[in-house]
Amino acid sequence: MNFTQGTFLTSALKPDEFPHLKSPSGKILPEIAFAGRSNAGKSSFINALLQIKTLAKTSSTPGKTQRINFFLIDEALLLVDLPGYGFAKAPPSEVKNWSSAIDEYLNNRPSLRMVFLILDIRREPSREDLLIAEWAASKQIGLFVIFTKRDKLSDSDAEKAIRTSLLCMEGIPIAGSLAVSNNHFYERKRFIQMINKEIAAWV
Repeated sequence: MNFTQGTFLTSALKPDEFPHLKSPSGKILPEIAFAGRSNAGKSSFINALLQIKTLAKTSSTPGKTQRINFFLIDEALLLVDLPGYGFAKAPPSEVKNWSSAIDEYLNNRPSLRMVFLILDIRREPSREDLLIAEWAASKQIGLFVIFTKRDKLSDSDAEKAIRTSLLCMEGIPIAGSLAVSNNHFYERKRFIQMINKEIAAWV
């Protein structure tokens, strides 16, 4: 896959709203989920990956993604943008609905093959970040850590921040990590190669 075609499918909160797509051969399409704190840069990263500025909605206000968003990539893969956690400015009842939807999705979605944990490189992993990482390990689902906003730090500070964050996740299997600047996604080719290698058996 080249990640040249991205189409928004649907937003959902309930399992019966989640899409179920199959390939021409009848295989369920694999899914990769993006999880992270509100304002960590998930939506911006997705747009940079697909090179479509407005595919995933972004905002300077944390908590813009309020439902689970599904995108079809190259007719072969589903990319799933989970609601951000931690800073969302929303009524408690809405936050509870998001949490329930994320829980339902993560624990009852056999087509989920990988989780990309999106971290703002300037901040250490939160409790929620570590819970996601531990959950992926317990389910034996590939976990990749993406450090966003790389351009906000010097080279030495970025290296130090990455070491510190990965040390916080010591003992948790991590399939790979990458630091990116969303405005200049020079690592895009490498990232796509990494995904293709991991999902080759399912597409």
